[in-house]
Parts: sequence; C-alpha cells; structure tokens
Amino acid sequence: MKNSDKICIREQTENFERERLSKYAQLSADSRGRKIKITPCSLRTEYQRDRDRIIHCKAFRRLNHKTQVFLSPEGDHYRTRLTHTLEVSQIARTIARALHLNEDLTEAISLGHDLGHTPFGHVGEEALREVGIDFNHNEQSIRVVELIEYNGKGLNLTWEVRDGILGHTGKHLPATLEGRLVRISDRIAYINHDIDDAVRAGIIEESDLPDEALKYFGAHHGQRINSMVTEMIDASKGGSQIRMTDKGEKIMNNLRAYLFGNIYLKSPAKTEDKKAKMVLKALYNYYYTKPENLPVEYQPSPDDKLADKVSDYIAGMTDRFALRTYQDLFVPRSWMV
Repeated sequence: MKNSDKICIREQTENFERERLSKYAQLSADSRGRKIKITPCSLRTEYQRDRDRIIHCKAFRRLNHKTQVFLSPEGDHYRTRLTHTLEVSQIARTIARALHLNEDLTEAISLGHDLGHTPFGHVGEEALREVGIDFNHNEQSIRVVELIEYNGKGLNLTWEVRDGILGHTGKHLPATLEGRLVRISDRIAYINHDIDDAVRAGIIEESDLPDEALKYFGAHHGQRINSMVTEMIDASKGGSQIRMTDKGEKIMNNLRAYLFGNIYLKSPAKTEDKKAKMVLKALYNYYYTKPENLPVEYQPSPDDKLADKVSDYIAGMTDRFALRTYQDLFVPRSWMV
C-alpha cells in the first residue's frame, strides 16, 4: 500500500499545498487556528471548512436582498451585495491561482467580507453613524462571524479568515497575501460592476469614462477586468507583495474618483438615499427606546450595550425587510371590522 493511501483527503490536500504553492502562500496546515478548537475534518482543510460555514450561514443568504449601489432598481440584472461578493471571489481566486497562493483561504475571505453590510448599501452605514454608532461594515462582518451567527455562537472561523475579512477595507492590512489580494479584488470588482450597472441604467456611457482609463484598461467591461487582473498578476508574480504597477494603481484610483463624482454621490440613482436613511434611523430609534420588541436573539444581556444590539439587528436586515418593518410600525393601515 502506498503512503498516500494511508492518509485522509485533507492531508493529501495539505501535502499538495506544501509541494505546489508559493513560499509566500498561507498553508492550511499552518493556520493559527480557531478560538474554539475542533476535531480536524477528514475531507476538508481548515479554510475549506470556513468557506462552507460562511456559505451556509443566514447572513450570507441575506446578501441577495441587500443593495449594492442602486436602491430597488427596476430590472433583474443589477448587482446585489451577493452578486458583488461572488464577483470578488471569482476575481480573487483567479489571481490567487495564478500566483500559487491559497485559493481556499482567498475564497473564504471573499465570501465573508461583506456579511456585516447594512441594508441600502453604504447609505445604511451612514445612517447608523448619524445616530451615533461607530459603525464600519468590515468590523460588523467580524461581529457577525464571531458573535451573531448560530444564535450567538458564531461561525468559529480561523484566525486568517477573520483577519482577511476585517482587513478587506479600512486601516487594518491583512497579515496574509491572500487577505491583501481580496482587498484589491474587492475594489476591482465594484469599480467595474458599478460602471456596468450605471451604463445599464443610462446614467453614463462607457465613452464618458476618463480617456486615460479607457486607453489603459480598455473600453469595455470584460477588457477592464482582464486588464486589471493581468496587471496585478504581472506586478505581483514571484514576490512577497500584492500590488499593481504605480501607473495602473493611479489610473484605477482616478477611475474610482470618477465614480464617486458621477455615480455614488450625484447620480439620479441616489435620489432615494435620504428616504432610506430616514427609514433606518426611525427603526433604530424605535428599537432603542423599546428594546423589549427586539427579537429574542437580539435582546441585550446585562453585559451588552443596547446600542450594539440594536445596530446588530438593523444591520442584519435586508432592504425589503427594513421597508416592511418600517411600514408595519409607522404607516397607518385601513381599519376593518
């Protein structure tokens, strides 16, 4: 009998990682582990288990009904927070495979990075900040996987996945190259799909994009993604850093600035943002003053801050659930005998 026949599938995968992945890759067998130790799986590595835990959690399913940029658009082809997540995962996995990094770790971070996002996109974050909550969706994603999912038990993810989720945006830079790769892939994904959605909505034309970006990355959606991904691979290949060239990064950031000026802040698609903020602020104030009406799983214990539990509940809502709850609480209904 061969030695390979005596070891389980997980161990075979771990051996494959040692033999084939870059020396800069984070190996599954070298994970810093979980807060609560569990028995190793015979089939899946630690990061594969994390990926599966994220996909099967309630917060992941709710992403399908959360706004990416456009609130309740007419049409079935605009991105949601879930389709954004899948596009980030696809881009990040392509780069990870090309650079011989850990694709499973990359996928797990990608799929979990936005679990804490509010309804109505970044407008929801702004609404919670305006009622006094120090809210950042990357930090809320960590609360989801550590404190909220599975009735408060959390998903018990590995340290590397939690580190990557926290560091996909903001000041914290992930410790692994896989986490840093997701950080840039997130930006590549939303820049390009938000352009695509804005063109579909008639807000801009592709020809309106900055000439420098059109010439450098391409005139069409697929060309731009391919150019950015290829540039990242070429600039990062064989090294210990995940990066684009200085020129490519500058042009991409200028393209992002264009989106802020023409789509995220001033476009006709943002005219409903004030109403969305009003809805979430009203819901927050209602549950803060009447915490007894919070669902059982969000009732604060003596050790909890009421504001945290209320914001947890509000942030976890989908767009349609938030609107329905607002309607039930604040909009009069016809009286019938």
